[in-house]
Amino acid sequence: MNEQRSDFLTVIAMAVVVYAFTNMIHEGLGHGGACLLLGGRAKELSSLHFAYDEGSVTAAESKMISAAGCVANWLAAAAGLVAFRRRRTFARWLFTAINLMMPAGYLLFSGVMKVGDWVNVCRDLPQAVWRPLFALAGAALYFLSVRFSARLIGEPLSRPATISYVTGGLLYCISGLFNPHGPLLIAISAAAASFGGTSGLMWFDEFVKEQPVTMLVQRSNAWLAAGAVAAVVFIGVFGPSLRF
Repeated sequence: MNEQRSDFLTVIAMAVVVYAFTNMIHEGLGHGGACLLLGGRAKELSSLHFAYDEGSVTAAESKMISAAGCVANWLAAAAGLVAFRRRRTFARWLFTAINLMMPAGYLLFSGVMKVGDWVNVCRDLPQAVWRPLFALAGAALYFLSVRFSARLIGEPLSRPATISYVTGGLLYCISGLFNPHGPLLIAISAAAASFGGTSGLMWFDEFVKEQPVTMLVQRSNAWLAAGAVAAVVFIGVFGPSLRF
C-alpha cells in the first residue's frame, strides 16, 4: 500500500474542515474570545478578521487581544497533539501542523512586512528592535514547527499534504472574495495565512525518512458531509462577515 491510495475527495473535505476550524480558532476564539473576556465590544467577525470597538478597551488590553489569535492557535496545536497521540489520523496531524505553522508565520510576516497582529502588540517598541527579532524568531519557529510536524507523522505523505495545502489556500481566498473590506485583506489575511503560513506542507517530507506509508485516508461519507457544510458556512456565512 502507498499514499497514492488515499481518497482524493476525503482529503479535500478534511482540509476544508481543518483550515476553516483553524482560522475560526484564531479570529473567533482567540481575538473574539479575548475581547469578550476583557469587556470589549465586538463589532465584526469574518473568515479573515475580527473587529471591535477599540475605545472599549485599554491600550494594554488591545495588545492582548491582538496576541490572543496566535496564542489560541498554539493552544489548539497542543490539544491536537494530545488527540494525535491517542489516535494517529491524518486529520489530527494536519490540524496540529497547521496550528503550529500559522502563528509562527504570523511572527515572521509581522517582522518582515510590518503588518498583522504583532504590529499592534509591539507598537510602543522601536521598529529597529522588534522587527528583526520577530523576523528571525518567526523563521526559526516556523522551521522547527515544520520539522516537528514531519517527525511527528514519521512517514512521507506529500500527496495528501499538497492536496490539503491547495485546498486550504483556495478556501481562504474564495471566502475572502466576499469580504466587505476589499482585496487588500485577501492578500494580507487569506493568501498570506494559507499559501504562505502553511507552505511547510509542501516541504515537510525533507525531514521524513523514506518508508512505507501506513496512514492512508479512506473514503468517508461523514468527512465529505462535514467538508461540504464547513465550506458553505465558512464562505457563505463568515465570508461576508457577521456584524454585532
